[in-house]
Amino acid sequence: MKKHNYKVNVTWTGNEGEGTLNYKAYNRNHTISAEGKYANIKGSSDPSFLGDATRYNPEDLFLSSLSACHMLWYLHLCSVHHIVVTKYEDHATGIMEETKNGSGRFTEVTLNPTVTITDASQIAKANALHEEANAMCFIANSCNFKIKHNPNTMVTDIS
Repeated sequence: MKKHNYKVNVTWTGNEGEGTLNYKAYNRNHTISAEGKYANIKGSSDPSFLGDATRYNPEDLFLSSLSACHMLWYLHLCSVHHIVVTKYEDHATGIMEETKNGSGRFTEVTLNPTVTITDASQIAKANALHEEANAMCFIANSCNFKIKHNPNTMVTDIS
């Protein structure tokens, strides 16, 4: 079995002079980087956990990872099945539930892709390929809950 290795660097940038003296003494800002990548990602925690709302939080990145992985597999499968996609946009949503001890987990993710294709006769097949993309997605296969799909497939006006 082929294995792939990944490396990222997460650097906390939130020491405001007192370190983690107490829960409110530090901010949650951090930078995510990887060797050879074009740009760094500025991260924080969710504002509910004293984070900076203008930065991506781990939950945002998790949801975007699911959405992007699904999209990349979907586009591949469409090309294999000769379905020409001209536009793809997903408005993914997710629900994370906190437990009594303060931990939590995602319990639901719904991908809501709007896909534009060139052939109206292929809409049913294009919609069906979302299930196959889900089965192939590395991130979805790593989750302990079902990923839902609510696709909207349209046909481009090529006149």
